[in-house]
Amino acid sequence: MRGATIAAFVALAPLLPAAAVAAGSLQVDATLPYVCTLPSGPQPATVRITAAFPERAAVGEEIRPADVTTTVELPAAAVADLTALQAATVRAETRLTVGVAQNDQRTEATWTGTAPPVAVPAEGPLVLTATGDVPTLTTDTAGELTLTAGALALGLAPSTADGAATTPASLSVDCAPAPDAEGRTVLAGIPVGAEVPTGAPSTPAPPSATPSTAGPSPLFPSPSLPADRTDPATPPAGGGTPGTAPTPGAGPQADEDGPVTAEEEEQEQEPGTPAPRPDAPPCRTENPTPLSLSAYITGYSNVRKLNGANLIPVSCTLIEQGQAEFVVKPDGSAHVITPAEGRLSYEGRRQTPPFEATFLTFDFVPVKATLVLEQTGPMTIDSDVLLIFPTNILTTHVRVPLTLRVLDVEVNGTRLDVGPSCRTAGPLYSPEPDPATYPGRHLVLVGRGSQTLPDPPVGYILTGGGPLTGEVTIPAFRGCGTPGGENLDRLLTASISGPGNHVKQMQGSTCSVGVDAPPMEFCTEDLQPRQVPTPER
Repeated sequence: MRGATIAAFVALAPLLPAAAVAAGSLQVDATLPYVCTLPSGPQPATVRITAAFPERAAVGEEIRPADVTTTVELPAAAVADLTALQAATVRAETRLTVGVAQNDQRTEATWTGTAPPVAVPAEGPLVLTATGDVPTLTTDTAGELTLTAGALALGLAPSTADGAATTPASLSVDCAPAPDAEGRTVLAGIPVGAEVPTGAPSTPAPPSATPSTAGPSPLFPSPSLPADRTDPATPPAGGGTPGTAPTPGAGPQADEDGPVTAEEEEQEQEPGTPAPRPDAPPCRTENPTPLSLSAYITGYSNVRKLNGANLIPVSCTLIEQGQAEFVVKPDGSAHVITPAEGRLSYEGRRQTPPFEATFLTFDFVPVKATLVLEQTGPMTIDSDVLLIFPTNILTTHVRVPLTLRVLDVEVNGTRLDVGPSCRTAGPLYSPEPDPATYPGRHLVLVGRGSQTLPDPPVGYILTGGGPLTGEVTIPAFRGCGTPGGENLDRLLTASISGPGNHVKQMQGSTCSVGVDAPPMEFCTEDLQPRQVPTPER
C-alpha cells in the first residue's frame, strides 16, 4: 500500500523446511475458536495456525513466514453434511485473511493452502491440514509489525468411493473467529528497526523527485512531476477505504434528514473531484520510483477451436519505465525509443485473477472452466516514436510469456478433476517480428498510435492506454488429471490447443505512482489506477 508503509508480496517459492528456520525465530502456534457456515447451518470449529517468523527485522528487510500450516477441525455436523452427499474422501483449499498492522497503518494478506485428500470419518470431527503459498512482508518504517488472524474461506471438494465427484461437486464454507476469540487472534508481533519515539510521525515522507525541466510530450511515457502530493491516507470522495470500491449493496450513507440519494450525493460532490473508481482488484506499487506506472488491462481472447471468445478479467499491470533514447536508423528515419518492463500483479503473484470460461465443446457439450494466466518471465514494453513532421507515429510492442493454467472444469454440470498441475506445456506464443533480439516463445501484443501536432494523440500510447492486439498459439496441455486417474492432457489439447487465436486487450490510463502529487483524474488517493477499461471485441 503506497504511503501506508506496509507492503505484502506473495512468495511463490516452496516453503522452507523446518531445518531451514534460523535460530532465534519466533514460533507461532495459535489454536482459535471459529464459527463456520455449513449446509446444516453455523457450527463451531477449531482452527490451528502454526508458522515461524524472524524474531526481529530491519527496516526494508523481507520477512518470510516459514512452515505455515492451517489446520481446521470441523465438527460431526460437517461430517453428516458430507455423508449426505455420499462422500468417501474430501480435498480442501483454505484462504486465511491475515491483518497486517504497523503504527497507524493497516493492510491485509491472504494465506492460501491446499489440504491433501482425507477419508470422511464414520463419526467424530473432520480434520484438514493445509499448506501452501503465503505472502512475505516488508515495511519501510520502524515499529512493531502485528499479524492478526481473520476470516477463513474453506473450499471442499468431496468425492465418492469410486472417485467420482458428488452433487454438488464442491462446497464453499465461510468461517470467522468466534466471539470468544476476541483478544486472542494476534498471531505475532515482530519488532522492525528501532522503536518509534513517542510523538514521532509514523508515516515516512514520500520519496522525493527532481522536476523535469521540459513538459512531457503526450507520446513519450515520461510522468509529470507536480510540486505537491495529496496525503495518501486521506479517504476518497464518498468515504470508504482509500482506493477501494464502495461496498456492494451498501448504498449512500444516511444523514440526519434521511437517506441521501445517489443524485444528491453526486450534486454534493465538490466540483472537479474525480468519481469513485469502479470495482477492480487492488493495484499497488511497492517502493515506486519517479518512472513507475500502474494500469489496468482487460479484453478478449478467441479460442478458435471452440468457435468462441473468452473474457480475460481486469488485471493489474505494474510498469517501470526506462530512459528514452534518440536513434537514427540506417534508412535515415529518426526515432525516440523508450523501453519499459512490466509485471502482472494479483495478490502478490505475477498472474491475472482467476476467471471462468464457458464454451460448447464439440459444438454441443457445455463446458465451464476456471482459468488463470501466469507470467513466467519478463514483460518487455518497447515504445517507438517515428518522428515525421507534422505527424508522429507510435508503435508499441508488449512481449510477455504467459502460461494458461486450468484450476477447475465442469462438463455438462459434472466436475472433471484436472488435478493441481494442469497447464499448457509452455507459454502461449505469437509470431515474433524480431526473433534475433527476442528469442523464445512469448505473447506479442502491438499497440499503434499517432499524433498530428498540435492535436492530441490518438490510438494507443503507454500512458494513455488503448487497444493492444495480436495472434496467439495455445500449446498442448500437460499435468492434467489425478495420480492413478485418467490422463486428461489429450482431451484438453484436442479441445483448446492450436494457432490463430486473436487477442484484443484494452489498457486504461496509467497512474504515475512515484511522482509528487500525481493527477487525481488518473490515480486514486492511495495511488492506484483510477481508470478501469471496458473490454472490446
